[in-house]
Amino acid sequence: MIRTRPLLSVGAIALLLACLWSPAAVAVNPAEGQICDATADYFLAAENYPEAIRLHREVLRKYPQRALAHYHLGFAEGMVGDRTQELDEYRRAAALGLLSWDLYLNTGLALFENGSLEAATDALRVAVRLGPSQPESHYNLGLIYERRDMLTDAEQEMLASLRLEPEQLDARNMLGVIYARQGDKARASAQWRDLLRNAPDYGPARANLTMLDRKRPVPAGEQETHRYFQPPVSSHEDQ
Repeated sequence: MIRTRPLLSVGAIALLLACLWSPAAVAVNPAEGQICDATADYFLAAENYPEAIRLHREVLRKYPQRALAHYHLGFAEGMVGDRTQELDEYRRAAALGLLSWDLYLNTGLALFENGSLEAATDALRVAVRLGPSQPESHYNLGLIYERRDMLTDAEQEMLASLRLEPEQLDARNMLGVIYARQGDKARASAQWRDLLRNAPDYGPARANLTMLDRKRPVPAGEQETHRYFQPPVSSHEDQ
């Protein structure tokens, strides 16, 4: 499962610029809950997750009300595979009032990994409300809807994601999956063929088109059990 990297503190970004010469986005809020720690965030950005965990825990022992530090700690915990601690820290951050679209996106992804589809849906809906211009929020909510067989809602969210970022290969593939599952094989085929004209090496669309062409009709009253190839629920920013 791929997480969306949280925005980091000004101090951490300055350290990264000095040491790594890499650009980064900055979110600043002077409120206590929006403060983390420059050194702890440096190790988070450098993907040294054990050290990031240790330092964020030290910060929170001194300043337990820092919602952003709880979020960053949870992210680091998730990156080392501790999903329970990850979700606990996300909940603490939310309870302390942190309203961040990526917090709720990552919460939704972790809940999905836990098999909690309804709770994941709720979290991703909040992510969409807080970050309506973020394509990954719409994309992942659409994936959850598809997993829950809410195909009309899934189609709407996938289209919203593509309006914001038209060249998402996974989103275009998933739109074809949704059309196929709705029984509209013509639109599914057109979607995948158009995708392959622009990205001929994109394997999932080619595999799905082959499956669609070979597929037998499903007799009336028989449930569809075949699953088209689709990417896992994830944000499209690789870690």
